[in-house]
Formats: sequence, structure tokens, C-alpha cells
Amino acid sequence: MTRFEHRPVMVDEIVELFRSVPSGIVVDATVGGGGHAAAILDALSHVSLLGLDRDADAVAATGSSLARFGDRVSLRQVRFDALAETMNELALQTISGALFDLGVSSPQFDRAERGFSYRNDAPLDMRMDQRQPRTAADIVNGADASELARILRTNSDERYASRIARAIVDARPILTTAPLADVVRNAIPAPARRRGGHPAKRTFQALRIEVNDELVMLPDALDQAIDALAPGGRCVVLSYHSGEDRIVKDRFRAAADGGCTCPPGLPCHCGAVRLVRELRPLKRRPKADEISENPRSESAVLRAVEKLAS
Repeated sequence: MTRFEHRPVMVDEIVELFRSVPSGIVVDATVGGGGHAAAILDALSHVSLLGLDRDADAVAATGSSLARFGDRVSLRQVRFDALAETMNELALQTISGALFDLGVSSPQFDRAERGFSYRNDAPLDMRMDQRQPRTAADIVNGADASELARILRTNSDERYASRIARAIVDARPILTTAPLADVVRNAIPAPARRRGGHPAKRTFQALRIEVNDELVMLPDALDQAIDALAPGGRCVVLSYHSGEDRIVKDRFRAAADGGCTCPPGLPCHCGAVRLVRELRPLKRRPKADEISENPRSESAVLRAVEKLAS
């Protein structure tokens, strides 16, 4: 079995956020290597865990790493927007918590053959679920320049989206990661290449998000999790770029105000039903020592809400 280890981000903060949830099941909707899941199960004896992940390697490895918890753990290989469907299959009425870690696990980056990283030459794959047909190569070689630019702007706020898109179209076919990284680097003005890490970082992020429909399925998945929470249950999300965080903020805010249209500061008379309260601080960031030990945590933003009694 493939070795699959993942250093969990902001794990202490996440465990504390779940400490007060009622007894029941916490769903780790992106269980990855099981780092957050193990910490939650070790610290909180009153909860069990349902782990979801699209990656077959992650599910297999997590089954092994969490075996010591016995029947406190159930795992399913599904997308996180299949949460409600999975709960129905398991006859679960409510959950005590839901965790979404929207980052890519380190093994996915570090295994060159998965095609997530610009650091090694490998086929342009980037599929989290190897059963799905569309790969990054299909997008890179099939989308026109305007569509590629849209993907780069929407999924990663790429400032030079149009330039990069035109350069990709001119260089096609591009079948592996190294040539794509070179094309992107050469398309970006020289002064900009020297700032903010590798010049291809945003392009690879945008393509990964597009291949896996990450932003498309996130709003519905968050709504499903909030609907499923028992009173006092909590939904906790780690996001890693502004597009993800905007969606999380929007769905949490909508659940917190119930879609209220009344003027700010006045009593609500529009019939809005508030489902959750946003936990403060609204945005939490990793501490400096964690960023030093795990540079991939630097961009993380943590948000959380608690379900209100109906």
C-alpha cells in the first residue's frame, strides 16, 4: 500500500473547536491521511468519526492508520458533496461536527506521478479520484484561451491569466508538468517571477481545482453539513486561497443570518431562520511556529460555525 502521511494544519485549534460538540459522529469530509481525524479521536472520547475522501490511496491508508480506534471509525470513498447521501445510506439523522480541510495532502503533491506538482516532470493528471475521466491534460490541451484565462482568474486569482492562457495555447500540445511550468514561467514578466514563490504555483492550483470541481461542489457540501448538524454541533473549514475562503464566508454568513433582508440594527421581521452562529475570531490563521515547521500551512484560513437550537 502506498505510504500516505499528512501533517495536519492547525490541529490543536481544530480539536478545541470540536471539544464542546455533543456526543455523536464527527464527519471528516476530507480525511486525507487521517491526521486531523486521529487527533480528534484521541482527544474526544465522546465522538466517533465518519471519514470521506475521493482518493482511494487516502482511504486505504487512513483505514490502516486509524485501525486502533476500531468501530469508532467508518470510511467511505466519496466526494464531500455526497455527505447527505452517505448519511442516508448509514441511517444517520444528525452529526455532531463536520471538518473540511480543503488543501491537497502532502503525499498527493510529493508523488510525482499524480501530476499535482510543478517540481517534477510527470503526466498532467491532478485527479484526486482516479476513476474520473477528465485530467489536467484535457483542460490544458482542449480549452481555448478565454476559458483557460477564466480558470486561472477564478480558481487562483492569477494576475497574468490572459498572458499565460495565450502562451499555453501557443505551446500545445503540453502533456507533462515540467513543460507546462516552463511555459507559465516564461509568460510572466521577469520582475513578477521573483516574487511569491514559484511562478507556476497559481496555474497548477487553478488546474487542480478545475479538474476536481472543488469550487463547484463546495457550497452545496457546506450547506449539507450545516443542515445535518445537531444543535451545538460545529462545522469547521480550513481553506487555502481566497476563492475557497469567499465561498466558506458566504455560506456561513447565509446560514448565520438566514437570508435576513431587514435593515441592519433593527429587529428581524422578514421571517429569516438563523441556523448557526459564527464563532469568533471569524478568521484564524496558523501561528508563526507552525508556518516555520510546515510552510504549506502559511495560506490557511480557519472558520467555524455552531448550530443553533431550532
